[in-house]
Order: sequence, then C-alpha cells, then structure tokens
Amino acid sequence: MTEGKRLRQVKSFVKREGRLTPGQQKSLDFLWPKFGIEADGQPIDMQTLFGRHAPVVFEIGFGNGASLIKMAIQQPEYNFIGVEVHRPGVGQLLKAIEENNLTNLRVACTDAVELLKNQIADNVLQRVQLYFPDPWHKKRHHKRRIIQPAFVDVLAQKIRSGGFLHMATDWQDYAEQMLQDLSSSKNFINTSDAGDYIARPDYRPLTKFEQRGHRLGHGVWDLLFQRR
Repeated sequence: MTEGKRLRQVKSFVKREGRLTPGQQKSLDFLWPKFGIEADGQPIDMQTLFGRHAPVVFEIGFGNGASLIKMAIQQPEYNFIGVEVHRPGVGQLLKAIEENNLTNLRVACTDAVELLKNQIADNVLQRVQLYFPDPWHKKRHHKRRIIQPAFVDVLAQKIRSGGFLHMATDWQDYAEQMLQDLSSSKNFINTSDAGDYIARPDYRPLTKFEQRGHRLGHGVWDLLFQRR
C-alpha cells in the first residue's frame, strides 16, 4: 500500500472483449454453470470439480480453444483446466465441450495468475501449458510478460514433483528469456538434452497460425521443464 492506495498490479494481458456470436453467448448462458469455474477465491477441489481422480493439466490462454479441445479428446486420462480472459474464446470452448461430450475439461474466464495463487492448491498440477503468450515485444513492455522469476516461483508451488511446465513461443527473444528464467530456478530442470529447446511434442497440436508461420519460415521454440 502506498499513501493508502493499493499498488496496481502489472497485467500480462490486455482484456479485449470482442463481439460474441449468438452461439457463443448461448454457450456462456447455458453451459457455464456446468463447465465454468468461478473466480470467487474459493479453493478448487479437483475430485469434486471433475468427479474423479486424474492428473490435472492447466492451460493458460487457450485462445479459441481448438488445440485444448483436441488435447482433451486425445488424452482422456487427464483432467484439463483452461483459462482465458476473452469471453468469445470461452464461449467457443464451452460450445465445443458440449458438442464433443467431454467430461474432462473445465473453463475459467479470469486472470490465470490470480486463479493459481488463490484457488489452486500446492502440488496438484501435473502439467502447466503456456502456448504463444503475448510477447509484449517492445522492450519497455517486457515487464508485462507472464513468464517472470516471481511467476516461475508460483508455478513451482502448484506443479507437483515430477510434473511439467511446457511453453511455446514464436518470438526468439521471449524463448531466450523463458530459457534463462527457468534455468535459473532451483525448482525446475530442463528436459532438453541440449539444455535449451525441444521438438514439439505429439500431444501439442499444430495450430493453423503455426502452420502459416512455418510456411513463411518463422521459427517456433518449445521448452519443457520438469519440477524437481
């Protein structure tokens, strides 16, 4: 607190609401009570949330949810939590959950950092996924990047021993920063034999955006670190 005022937290995202389609609005209205996670500060009991015990994968910023849906279908042995701040994407994912009759995927529409800090118990996540986060490419905005040493410490609390943090970006300087921040943490070990990046794992679907980037000669860097 400074002079009686709370210091404003630097956000790693800009909340752009966008226009909801009728289908997305309908999904938010009718499917949120079934698949949504309220950002109410209350601890989440995974057994109650999913109705079973299974390893939990936590994805930060799923966009329109296409890749997350594929993973939930292809990996039924995992429970998935997807977090996204843009309601059109949340509505799209809710619609896809219903269409595919998925029971292993739940959705939150909030700041993933706050959800992790306040509602996810320590040592419960098997994998955290962060794919193509906002690079905040201007140097003066780098402080807004979600991967920072302080957030790495939060992730270390929430990921169980032996679990994983998987990141991917198409900005080389962000990849290099991620590599430095995670390599500097005493809580994680790089799974890359070369000590840097890995090939895209089969479980991470290739996005249309990524395919276009490959055609244009753009690079993509995957990093996979294991919790000690």
